[in-house]
Amino acid sequence: MRLFLSFLFIIISLSGFAQVPDQEDLYHYKPTQKDTINVREFDITKKNNDTLIKSNDLFYREDQFYFGITYNLLQNRTEGISQNAFSAGFHMGFLRDIPLNKNRNVAVAIGAGYSFSNYRTNLHISKVNNTISYQIAENFDRSKLSLHFLEVPFEFRWRTSTPKNTKFWRVYSGFKVSYLTFSRSKITGDFPSESVKNNPDFNKLRYSIYLSLGHGNITFHANYSLNPIFENAYINGNPIELTSFNLGLMFYIL
Repeated sequence: MRLFLSFLFIIISLSGFAQVPDQEDLYHYKPTQKDTINVREFDITKKNNDTLIKSNDLFYREDQFYFGITYNLLQNRTEGISQNAFSAGFHMGFLRDIPLNKNRNVAVAIGAGYSFSNYRTNLHISKVNNTISYQIAENFDRSKLSLHFLEVPFEFRWRTSTPKNTKFWRVYSGFKVSYLTFSRSKITGDFPSESVKNNPDFNKLRYSIYLSLGHGNITFHANYSLNPIFENAYINGNPIELTSFNLGLMFYIL
């Protein structure tokens, strides 16, 4: 929780730098000045009812940092497996925005990120003498499966943004490759508590498609896994082919 609050504070602090200078901030520029960062001349242009925009601002990028929260729904459940409590996910990362047209409202983006997925189920995972076994839990208090991923997303972007407009429509669709870095399952109940870390039966690589749709600060996000959570796991002789469908909110800055 402390890590999450620290990250949220940084996000809010950085959001102030995402604004384009207001009209009053530009009055002190002469008609032609030099950009001290890129060492080139730029003009101050009058546009749309006397709104002043520096020519450098016409090369803006959008939505390069993201974080989100999701509700994780298990799909393709083997008979007997169920979710019994709220299953949450957390996502954060960086996407390099690459506009494709002059208006910069069509773009692609590629980046890197981290995600955490938590699943509350009645799946009892045991490890005895390095052998993993699975069964449906009975008379248990709490059963949790936690997965940590490093991710590489690639997406196509359409938006209604302009250099001065910070509240615009966005439709982002993409494909994501996720690498499992750490896993842990834990169950407690009317039996000795059991915890299994880095279960080798999980798929190390996960592939998914996603869609983000929203306006201004609110963006709805949906993500669907294309391959199962488990690579080689069976319960009562039947393969466990669980996949994940995640629904939630995504937030972008800069």
